[in-house]
Amino acid sequence: MSPTRTPSRARRSRVLISGASIAGPALAYWLNRHGYAVTVVEKASALRGGGYPVDIRGTALKVVRGMGLLPQLRDVHIDVRRLTFVDGDGAEVASVDPHHLTGGVGGQDLEVRRGDLTEALYGAVRDDVEFLFDDRVDTLDQSDHEVDVTFRANGSRTFDMVFGADGVHSRTREFLFGPEEQFHRYLGHCFAGFTLRNTFGLSDEVMMWNTPGRAAALYAAGDDGHVHALLDFAHPEPPFHAFRDPRAQRDLVAEVFADAGWEVPGMLAALRDADDLFFDVVSQIRMPRWSSGRVALVGDAAYAPSFLTGQGTSLALVGAYALAGSLAGADHAAGFAAYEHDTRPFVTATQDRVGEGGVTLFPTTAPALERRNAMLRKFVFRQGLSERSA
Repeated sequence: MSPTRTPSRARRSRVLISGASIAGPALAYWLNRHGYAVTVVEKASALRGGGYPVDIRGTALKVVRGMGLLPQLRDVHIDVRRLTFVDGDGAEVASVDPHHLTGGVGGQDLEVRRGDLTEALYGAVRDDVEFLFDDRVDTLDQSDHEVDVTFRANGSRTFDMVFGADGVHSRTREFLFGPEEQFHRYLGHCFAGFTLRNTFGLSDEVMMWNTPGRAAALYAAGDDGHVHALLDFAHPEPPFHAFRDPRAQRDLVAEVFADAGWEVPGMLAALRDADDLFFDVVSQIRMPRWSSGRVALVGDAAYAPSFLTGQGTSLALVGAYALAGSLAGADHAAGFAAYEHDTRPFVTATQDRVGEGGVTLFPTTAPALERRNAMLRKFVFRQGLSERSA
């Protein structure tokens, strides 16, 4: 995982990356290693700290190891030991090792707070890469030889290539290929995530409440006195009216969970005052191609798998590494073609796994929920027999 630096021609190439979350800084690191002059533009005024835990698995572990970040990330690894499911009245259904449901490998895979990962990625490139925070791309105009970019706050510049690492609702993708609706695969759920005080006595564990079509989770990781809350619900169509209206988001979630029991009333009260609310739909981005001319997409902007797969972060890291490697010593057309050819099978296989997690975590009907609970009880029973016979 130690790429060879490219000849002087590539060193002088100027590239722009839109987005400073995960795929963007990771791509910036590898392109810089290959000799490119990299600028990253980010609409937020600073890095986004905190956030929900994310998984780093499989090939993505090799990527962060190649970046020299593995020891730092292992230091902030979250070791969640128990996942407990409760029914609509709050009675325990089953308590299991979460790795058995997420597909993770205990002792090998990493789970870290999203903010810890973004800080590590930023720290790896901030001295070698230009960052433009509190800004965004207003226009892209490309020719055969370059891309003219107009920023909202930093005037106009010309780049040899531009990369969209700006998430599910990518503006770069819209510039290139048109409205998101063409590529957006809605998976029938909405969710709200936020943090609240840990008044529940939870430690290194997750509790999941379910009724048909609704789920509430409390995720306690670390000892900072807070838990991550998730409220997920089935919804027939994306609630477009709420996407840019935090008050409408809070109202919609409160309406859906108005009669819920367990700890949900307290979660709704905390939701009203949460300053880190993240609301979105459970969805994927599926595209026939990830580039056009001298502009290419990476991470969620090109192939969001949805959080149900648990692989979005890993895909972003692997995709960034693959894209930069494909461009080493190649022109943009050959590099983009190699990137798609080599990466798409992995992306497609990951996206096709989406049903596995959804069935377990978010059953939408009473019969499906009962089947899920029966499966969990049987699993716990078998685990108990296995441990007693060991």
